[in-house]
Amino acid sequence: MEKQKLLVAKIGGNIIGDKKALASFLKDFSKIKGSKILVHGGGKSATQLADRLKIKTEMIDGRRITSAENLDIVVMTYAGLINKTIVSMLQQDHCNALGLTGADGNVILAEKRPVKFVDYGYVGDVIQVNSHMIKTFLDIETVPVFCAVTHDGEGQLFNTNADTIASEIASAMSADYEVSLFYCFELKGVLENIEDKDSVIEHIDLKKYNELIDNKVIVDGMLPKLQNCFDALQKQVNKVHIANADFIKDASTKHTTLSL
Repeated sequence: MEKQKLLVAKIGGNIIGDKKALASFLKDFSKIKGSKILVHGGGKSATQLADRLKIKTEMIDGRRITSAENLDIVVMTYAGLINKTIVSMLQQDHCNALGLTGADGNVILAEKRPVKFVDYGYVGDVIQVNSHMIKTFLDIETVPVFCAVTHDGEGQLFNTNADTIASEIASAMSADYEVSLFYCFELKGVLENIEDKDSVIEHIDLKKYNELIDNKVIVDGMLPKLQNCFDALQKQVNKVHIANADFIKDASTKHTTLSL
């Protein structure tokens, strides 16, 4: 039997921080027919709040070090202000949405990232996604909106990379759906030259990915993003794209497609 299609879209902090861009994206997202899930980050907003509160933000290889103080900020920002703002805007666009952390409905279980070379603090690595619970929301035509907060089942919340959450959700849902995963950010895709916004690399497979890493084209925050893309493809996600917000309404827009 042919699987039903499912779109998993993830939006990043630069779109979230731009009210006009966010409103435009959500309006386009709300018009998409069929099952869909939205995952959002918000690191930029969390950093701005931390700065206002004079709390230090530390990043290593594009990933946030999450102290106890920073975890409070992450939960307040991601699960509170950003998540509920997005849900209310989707409701305005007649898209019935439900805002979730990983703790809600026990949908995303995680464990503290083990200390190897770096102690990331209260950062969680996903160990299980409750696809049955997510499917229950989709079956009643409700759009789950996930923020980047997970839990360990023992009362501890974690900051978890939003790209990873999108990849893990897409992978878990691929058993029941034909899943397309779309990473939406402010650029048109992965760029050959960061100074040239039109230098989009339109297709990246594993061989090309390793070449780009060796040549230092892919660095910092793009490294974990692309790793998540390939993790999803290896776990039977059907399609993975990296693009800007225009892709959500026009798939012919220049963008990056990933394949194995």
